[in-house]
Amino acid sequence: MPEQGLQVENLHVWRGERHVLRGVHFALAPGACLEVSGANGAGKTSLLRTLCGLTYPEEGRVLWDGQDVRGDLAAFHRLLAYLGHEPPLKADLSARENLRYWIGIRRRIRAADLDAALARVGASPWCERLVRTLSAGQRRRVALAGLALLAVPLWLLDEPTTHLDAQGQVLVGELIGEQLARGGMVVAAVHHELSGSVGELRRLELPG
Repeated sequence: MPEQGLQVENLHVWRGERHVLRGVHFALAPGACLEVSGANGAGKTSLLRTLCGLTYPEEGRVLWDGQDVRGDLAAFHRLLAYLGHEPPLKADLSARENLRYWIGIRRRIRAADLDAALARVGASPWCERLVRTLSAGQRRRVALAGLALLAVPLWLLDEPTTHLDAQGQVLVGELIGEQLARGGMVVAAVHHELSGSVGELRRLELPG
């Protein structure tokens, strides 16, 4: 019977002439979070991009439920949400419009669910404003609302608390906790430990 969840076997990744990931391996089961730490340039972003198929490893495999994800990357992508340093938002659409279209191409979304997600991240008062008029922290909150709305089992987060104030950082921990309570999984590249998460918490430090 195949193992459930995400498995990473002996990943080696080069960036130019630098060998940034050397034999990385771990397994992540439903309800678990992996915090990936390390100095700048240690390969945290490279690891996340490799996990979601944006970067090809020179050696090693990424598996989902025991199957190599490269056997059907499109199917694997339907199961994950990747949030990088820049939220995937269109500057000339409002926060609400961004979520409606971003989530709408992945799944049907009810207006009530959209309203609830905006309220959950504190975005209701300014959700009709164009994204280009929002602060970096506000844009991050909109992207966090999108994560919950996608309703996928795997979140890949690159510095998810970037640009957020103390309240926003607590919010990130709460949202991760809710994802784990649903049986989801999270891999988060961090500089500081996340707060408020529940479920199994593991840590991986990449050498500099």
